[in-house]
Amino acid sequence: MDRATSRLVFFSLIAAALAARAVHLQVLNKEFLNQQADTRHLRRERISAHRGTITDRNGEPLAISTPVDSVWANPKELAPAVDEVPRLARTLGLDPQLLMRRITRSMDKEFLYLKRHLSPEQAAEVLALELPGINVQREYRRYYPASEVAGHVVGFTNIDDEGQEGLELAFNHWLAGESGAKRVLKDRLGRSIENVASIRPPHHGKDLRTSIDLRLQYLAYRTLKSAIRQHNARSGSIVVLDVHTGEVLAMVNQPTYNPNDRSQFAAER
Repeated sequence: MDRATSRLVFFSLIAAALAARAVHLQVLNKEFLNQQADTRHLRRERISAHRGTITDRNGEPLAISTPVDSVWANPKELAPAVDEVPRLARTLGLDPQLLMRRITRSMDKEFLYLKRHLSPEQAAEVLALELPGINVQREYRRYYPASEVAGHVVGFTNIDDEGQEGLELAFNHWLAGESGAKRVLKDRLGRSIENVASIRPPHHGKDLRTSIDLRLQYLAYRTLKSAIRQHNARSGSIVVLDVHTGEVLAMVNQPTYNPNDRSQFAAER
């Protein structure tokens, strides 16, 4: 057998082997490989539901939900890029050493919050780093337009959007939404690239309309604050009722607090 014939036979055998392997992968072993691909790239993802809006009797908002993004990581997937953690920490505004310790201590977990309630613009900066295992989850944060004027009446929620005080706590069952779920396709960096199926749609919370008149609430707030200063008092309260119906039109206390500022959540306020 001459050299040309030997080469032809050799390459023919290679081609036949490749063809056989292709048939084995794409026909005989197709179902198994599809399952493996789904295991690696299909994920169940939560769809956050926002709380209902709280308004005064005229429809003026007292509490609304605004969209925010929370950054979380799969430490196992992030492990190959652990050298990039300091850059990630700087983008998140966190201490690099503390973040590194949190991640290395959580290598047995698949979900670890890195920072909650970022603006969508800040979350986009984190995703732009293109680090494996870094994901963003849409959530909602409560905002109180009337600030400290209606703080005691409306109350506030915790970081997980559950009512803790005031109307937020008393009507939590009414205001709270129920999260949904969907199945998504993710790329090798863990980013969602396609919604595959809806598992359960979210149910948003129901709105709550109160008897409070925000105009009277502001008037009562200013009056009480002025009286506290004039008489050098330690505390005070005003409740304004409709004498015909018994409805509460305004309710204020001093000292008060701003429910948008969690640093003011102290018992004496």
